[in-house]
Amino acid sequence: MKKTEQSFKQAFTELEQMTRELENNDALELEKGVQLFEKGMELAKICNSKLSIMENKIINIKTKYSNNNERD
Repeated sequence: MKKTEQSFKQAFTELEQMTRELENNDALELEKGVQLFEKGMELAKICNSKLSIMENKIINIKTKYSNNNERD
């Protein structure tokens, strides 16, 4: 599965796990830490994109129903 095809929940869960690993592993090698950080940034981008899409859908729904109520 491509990262862009992950659900918000999957990406967010993976991001949380990665964050815990970075925070709790003082012995983490620098290269591994940078790899995790880069992957985390990719996951954060996926989450942000999905949140933006849902926010726009909610705005559209609210606008649609607000306009309908004004006509009634």
